[in-house]
Amino acid sequence: MSLNEWLTMLGAVGGTSTITWFVTFWVNRKTNARKEDAGADSMEIQNLLSIITAQSTQIDNQEKRMGVRDTKVDFLYSENNKLRSDQLELIREKHELELRLKEAELKKCDVRGCVNRQPPSDY
Repeated sequence: MSLNEWLTMLGAVGGTSTITWFVTFWVNRKTNARKEDAGADSMEIQNLLSIITAQSTQIDNQEKRMGVRDTKVDFLYSENNKLRSDQLELIREKHELELRLKEAELKKCDVRGCVNRQPPSDY
């Protein structure tokens, strides 16, 4: 087939618009390929940016939750320390009372009839 036959078939199929489309396609094929690659790259970048944004939002939420938990833990530690110091104070008071009781037992007068008598102070 000769060139004239090809051109005649192209003209019969679509006329001059088919020929101009084919020429435009042939001339701009590399440019169109670059545009498609750039469009695909921009879609990938937008996808990655949305993933990063979602992850940063999750990280911010986790940091807020951690801050609330840290506050609660600090409060519980302070309460625990206060209760521990109260316990130590009660233990100290109990030991003082036990010492007084021991002293009172040592100073007790067991002789008959001396309930009101003061024992000697040399104990």
